[in-house]
Amino acid sequence: MDFIIKVLTTDYFALFLIIGLGILLGRISIKGISFGVSAIIFVALFYGWFTQEVLGVPFAIPKIIQTLGLILFIFTIGMQAGPSFFESFRSQGSKLIIMAVLAVTTGCATTLGLAFLFDVDINIAAGLFTGALTSTPGLAAAIDSTGSDLASIGYGIAYPFGVIGVILFLRLSPKLFRVDLKKEDDNYKAQTTSSAPPVVNQNFIITNQNVFGKTIGDLSIRSMTKASISRVMHGDESISPNQDTVLSEGDLVRAVGTSEALHKVELLLGTPTDKKIPRSGLFEVDWIIATKQDVVGKSLQELNLRDNYQATVVRIRRADIDLVPRPSTKIRFGDKLKVSVTKGNFVPLCEALGNSSKALKQADFLPIAMGIVIGVLLGKVNFPLPGGNEFSLGLTGGVLIAALLLSWKGKTGPIIWNLSSEGNAMLRLLGLVLFLTPVGVGAGSKIVPTIAENGFGIFGIGALITIIPMVVSTVIARVVLKINFFSALGALTGGMTSTPGLSAIEPMTDTDAPSVAYATVYPFALVTVIFCSQIIAFFA
Repeated sequence: MDFIIKVLTTDYFALFLIIGLGILLGRISIKGISFGVSAIIFVALFYGWFTQEVLGVPFAIPKIIQTLGLILFIFTIGMQAGPSFFESFRSQGSKLIIMAVLAVTTGCATTLGLAFLFDVDINIAAGLFTGALTSTPGLAAAIDSTGSDLASIGYGIAYPFGVIGVILFLRLSPKLFRVDLKKEDDNYKAQTTSSAPPVVNQNFIITNQNVFGKTIGDLSIRSMTKASISRVMHGDESISPNQDTVLSEGDLVRAVGTSEALHKVELLLGTPTDKKIPRSGLFEVDWIIATKQDVVGKSLQELNLRDNYQATVVRIRRADIDLVPRPSTKIRFGDKLKVSVTKGNFVPLCEALGNSSKALKQADFLPIAMGIVIGVLLGKVNFPLPGGNEFSLGLTGGVLIAALLLSWKGKTGPIIWNLSSEGNAMLRLLGLVLFLTPVGVGAGSKIVPTIAENGFGIFGIGALITIIPMVVSTVIARVVLKINFFSALGALTGGMTSTPGLSAIEPMTDTDAPSVAYATVYPFALVTVIFCSQIIAFFA
């Protein structure tokens, strides 16, 4: 028995045992619902309770592991959210952002109100708030701000209903709000089509004698019509054109743009035709990864790929999100560019952009270390407040703000701040498991007396913190903001930081409204939850 106790209370053995069991538990899915990596907190709580109550041995994992995990986790969260967070200020999703922030702040106000009404320990209340919104970054901020591991007990109590309650609300919401789902579907499609007309292609025969012998650049086709010429067939030869391509009588050209743009092309160039332009075999479409230092931070306009490599970027994939390439779009490390390029230029273009999967998988720890140092120093700065008081961002706030700003900046001289999505995901997971395990073990020894002191009503309080923000924000989205129902539900899942909730909405619609809204508000909501956690902790 002494041997078993000695093994179970060896810190590094317990650390990896809890992580392993937690990951296994998180992979168990019941009707599509699983806890994922967050299941580690439940295993850790049980482990702490077991060693204290059953073995009778007080046990804790060294605090430094928790702090290290916290720093890595918050830093990678900021690195992931930074570009989208600042981009949201310039996007057209202001109503969606308002709704998401409303959901988070309503949850914060509900938490404080119920905590004071029912005399719940603020440290536990902070955990209830983050668990109800299923936000592990929020839990990290709450524990760092309160200096108490009781927040993890509140998180463990509220988290299960935070997952299930959101899904139930989303499934019942059409009946609760008497929504015609087909009508909302049609309205979204009509609105999307009117604000962003579909891009199509049409072939034209050059019949306007005013353009004979002139180049595409001379005619300024892009600026004159807002359409692009993607293919030119001269005689029997099909080519991928550039600004110096000369147009002759009878040439066949393919134009890409909106119907309005193509009408302007018809007026400028000549007669529409159903005649096809065969593929020449002289160009190919493929993905290239931007990993070279020289291109990171530069815009597509600066790179001028069309003139330099006869290449066109047709899509950019960043952190599993597809972006529409624009001349002003700046390349970030790890971006995947889908390019249409002549075959002879494909290899040189790969060399110019990097396209190194090895570089993508390797994390440069210099910017990570420097970024964390900047964040720690920023967190220690005291900002003066009225009345002679002072305020500091603390470890969590300082590291988060530094990561947001650095990832938005992207590059300073030779230092690339952005992490590849693969490297970021690995560091984020490492930080999360190192953080959750010691937090859960420390709280596990206190879970029984905590529940006995507060009663089982604390589970109901956690449920209310999940339900009330959803009801309030959805009503305001429908009545005041007049947001499309599917967009509102997507923004709600983003505000509640609930990825399982998003999965529950998608079968309800044929549109991308929920996923677009979720992607728009999620980074903003993530940061708002962290700061609301610190506000709650302020009352401790």
